[in-house]
Amino acid sequence: STLSYTTLFPGARGSQSSGAARAKNMRLVGVNDLQARSAYQPVVHRDPASGRWIAYVGHHEGTAVNPLTGEEEVNGTSIIDVSDPRKPTYLHHIPGAPGEDGGAQMVRLCNGAELPDGDPETVYLLRTFGNESHEIWDVTNPADPALLTTVVDGLNGTHKSWWECDTGIGYLVSGVPGWRTERMTQVFDLSDPTNPVHVRDFGLVGQQPGSTGPVPTELHGPISSGNRVYFGYGTEAGGILQIVDREKLLTGDPEPTADNLLFPQVSRLDLSSLGGAHTVFPVFDVPVEDHHDFTLASTRDIVVTVNESGLNECMESPQMMFVTDITDEKTPQVISNYQVPESEGNYCSVGGRFGAHSSNENMTPIYYGKLVFISYFNAGVRAVDIRDPFTPKEVGRFIPRTTSNTDENCVEIDGEERCKIAIQTNNVEVDDRGFVYIVDRANTGMHILKLTGRAKQIADG
Repeated sequence: STLSYTTLFPGARGSQSSGAARAKNMRLVGVNDLQARSAYQPVVHRDPASGRWIAYVGHHEGTAVNPLTGEEEVNGTSIIDVSDPRKPTYLHHIPGAPGEDGGAQMVRLCNGAELPDGDPETVYLLRTFGNESHEIWDVTNPADPALLTTVVDGLNGTHKSWWECDTGIGYLVSGVPGWRTERMTQVFDLSDPTNPVHVRDFGLVGQQPGSTGPVPTELHGPISSGNRVYFGYGTEAGGILQIVDREKLLTGDPEPTADNLLFPQVSRLDLSSLGGAHTVFPVFDVPVEDHHDFTLASTRDIVVTVNESGLNECMESPQMMFVTDITDEKTPQVISNYQVPESEGNYCSVGGRFGAHSSNENMTPIYYGKLVFISYFNAGVRAVDIRDPFTPKEVGRFIPRTTSNTDENCVEIDGEERCKIAIQTNNVEVDDRGFVYIVDRANTGMHILKLTGRAKQIADG
């Protein structure tokens, strides 16, 4: 049975938009208020020793009282035991960096037994510390984490990094002084997390020190798979998808000249000035049912490319999900898109942001090649069927209710400020059990979801 929303989450308010269907083929399993902290990236990790499932959530800047200590702490990293998703238990909060550019938005996890030179008894957490550094923590005991090392500091920016547990290579989103952008890539060998080794700095031509002319839009985040690294640049404007040969990236001349930066590039797709590339999620060998009798390209390699809505109450261009066909990876091209219709819930008038933000990044076979989950700010999260990448279809949705913790979002109209309270589903992730986790930018917390109906049938094959 499913508990009522108000039982799970005391203080819940009613629907923030009349006429919006709150749920379809997704149901609420459990919630945690995350101490009313603005949340960004969730990652769910199975502890190798205890078998417990632990959620690590990165937070935006801000402060809140930690009930475990009774102290007001700068937003950082929340650690929650979600082994029983109906009763998530908050274990620890690691404070982040203070100030307007503070917090600790990004988290990645690797078991020491998976890393080439890690301690097999240790679980490692890679996180950002505001915009100034990247850190590695020992979270073997998630209720009592310990700082191990600072990978790099003195930066001008950080964001959505990636860490390969099987090789130890980390692609850290950084702002290195001297570069012409606040977000580019620093490649580090973190195979021994206690001894980080810098491999190279990397970015688009025009971002490197000493270059001239227009500066390409800044990096948002990479995802690596096989011998390729997929870089997404831009958020709501000037998006770029860059496909890079991983071996050439790691072994090429690290001097950031134009030729050396282009050497590992396989291809690049420049999106419209009206949309960005917040998340670029590669999905390979998708069989297209209607193409199964063709001798070529009956299966497709795609990148699910997600823009980011950045302004409240639709004061921007619509931001959505695009499907990019990379079957011929030297000539990537957009073949379809998916978006939530504004008329479904009059979302432009609800308050806060309305538009896409990110996709899940876990490649669990439960969903890989079948479903992706797209966070959509005040329109909640959407389950999208990508089995025919030319015609993606929504098959599930969940829009949380606001609570007494939900913060207001404001816009200025004709010199006067107008503020509204609305859900702001920020990022989404899935675990290897199939649960879906969404976290809220406006302090509403974390919701744990399960598929039902048609969406579950697709996941079950």
